[in-house]
Amino acid sequence: MEDRLDEIVRENKTGGPGGVENQSEIEKAVLVGADTGEESNFARSMEELGELAKACGMQVEGMAVQKLDSIHKAFYIGTGKVQEVKEYADALEADIIIFNNSLSPSQLRNLQKEIGRPVMDRTALILDIFSRRAKTREARLQVESARLQYLMSRLVGMHDALTRQGGASGSMSSKGAGEKKLELDRRKIEKRLAALRRELEEVARERKNQSKRREESRIPKVALVGYTNAGKSTLMNAMVEEYLHEEEKKVLEKDMLFATLDTTVRNIDLGCNKKILLSDTVGFIHKLPHTLIKAFQSTLEEVKNADLLLYVVDYSDEEYRQQIKVTEETLLEIGAADIPVIYVYNKSDLCGVPQLPERVGDDKIYMSAKSGQGLAELSGMIVEKVYAEYVQAEFLFPYSEGQKASYFMEHAHVLKQEYMENGIWMKVECHKADMGKYAEYSTARLTCS
Repeated sequence: MEDRLDEIVRENKTGGPGGVENQSEIEKAVLVGADTGEESNFARSMEELGELAKACGMQVEGMAVQKLDSIHKAFYIGTGKVQEVKEYADALEADIIIFNNSLSPSQLRNLQKEIGRPVMDRTALILDIFSRRAKTREARLQVESARLQYLMSRLVGMHDALTRQGGASGSMSSKGAGEKKLELDRRKIEKRLAALRRELEEVARERKNQSKRREESRIPKVALVGYTNAGKSTLMNAMVEEYLHEEEKKVLEKDMLFATLDTTVRNIDLGCNKKILLSDTVGFIHKLPHTLIKAFQSTLEEVKNADLLLYVVDYSDEEYRQQIKVTEETLLEIGAADIPVIYVYNKSDLCGVPQLPERVGDDKIYMSAKSGQGLAELSGMIVEKVYAEYVQAEFLFPYSEGQKASYFMEHAHVLKQEYMENGIWMKVECHKADMGKYAEYSTARLTCS
């Protein structure tokens, strides 16, 4: 079945069994967009499409744009423009045509027939990148699920063509061979999707157990979020280098879209036993396919369950405000819009900020993760945010309750400690919840930190 599923995916991408896809050679692509005036910065959207194509290992040979009042129902662009794109692609010897928006199944079919070349839309391109980059079992399962959900709608749209292609001549049957093939493919995909859902549920349970253990540790959870290629992994590695000093704990850091797909969590001590669990998550992008957001729900739980979000923004990008808007919209969609935030205006050294770091209030900082300028200041801001619920308290634990003293040594900042005749006396900075939980051992000399 898996071989047939691979064949279905390949046919969908290349425009049918006759399509050619040679991954050993760099594919030459032509980008196509329709500007209806609905996008605030259409030119930037097309530029981003080119970056996505490059991230997928393609070489962008040219671009075709048409201004339209509304999208053409059958071809997305006008029929005259379709012929123009065909001739343009012929002249450039392009291997593939990539459209800047999602195409309906019928549009995809019509365009491939008229242009005579494989056609992809923005959604398929992003799914392809995710498929190439997924490393962990969970990420691979999530991406495969998203791709098959996307493909399912393509099969539905190909219904008429398949029926006409393989109609049962001279037969009384109401179903053609093409339709039977479609139903067979659909059943196989549905069966595989069901298997993927079961596997993802199992992974989600494992992640939930890990989350529960982290919750019990009371270590604050901080998640890096933001646009793809804004510098989240660079910031994660800067924190690892500064506070962990362990090269093997670093994550992949590359100047390309969606370099990171797999969520990584690191336990970092920012000093004075002020620990945080810092997670590096998948980046967001304009027009991120809904199927991907849905498929990555369990991974995005790291974001939903965070105590603090670090919005990493590429301040050197003229469209950084749009990046923030896309991030906020995506967080709203996954149910993480109400979590406290620090805006990290990264790459500020590339755009003339006179003095770095520059802190603005308690939720904004202009810095450079690559050079480390502002790292200490950001760490201080994080501590202020996530340790706001911590207080100073004094406890006296009998020697028979030594495990409770050990708990505070591991989960609190021990300011003073003495071994007295009747037990272990400790002055600690701890969470209010722990102060209440162990109130019976308190010496009642409590001071707010």
